[in-house]
Amino acid sequence: MHWETALPESVLVERAQDGDDRAFETLVRRHQDTVYRIALRMLRDPADARDAAQEALITAWRRLPELADPRSFPAWLNRIVGRRALNVLRDRGPVETVEDGERLESREPGPVGETLAGDLRGALLHALSGLPPPQRICWVLREMEGLGYEEIAEIVDTTPTAVRGRIHRARTHLVEALEPWR
Repeated sequence: MHWETALPESVLVERAQDGDDRAFETLVRRHQDTVYRIALRMLRDPADARDAAQEALITAWRRLPELADPRSFPAWLNRIVGRRALNVLRDRGPVETVEDGERLESREPGPVGETLAGDLRGALLHALSGLPPPQRICWVLREMEGLGYEEIAEIVDTTPTAVRGRIHRARTHLVEALEPWR
């Protein structure tokens, strides 16, 4: 066990801000899966997600001295990857892939259940691709990452009220799009 793994996150952030590369590497190891998962759920393309996650971590390293409160590192890092993913979506335009490597749970066992889960997964991903990026990132962060409205608001640089509205509109769209599955 390395000494870095036992240190509180805020101490690692402070050390990284002082130029300690090993402390930042430990922070990356702690958060890289979440950063990639957020990017993948937003972009639904593994290559784009890897690129966005890597760029977010590089940006975090470069901008780490600007972080005033070391305890806010996770939200700050999520905000960076969320914004990077939004920029990729804006640059990409409306055409997207629907592969993300995740499976929705099926209530039926065996091949029939897997087929239905795959079809439902595809329908959900297609419906998600129809959401405007600001709604999509709010929905993904809330429903797939389990973040609270305040944290999502900080990540997407808006108010919790705006986040609630975006999630409500996203849910309404998804319910309508998935109506045939009821």
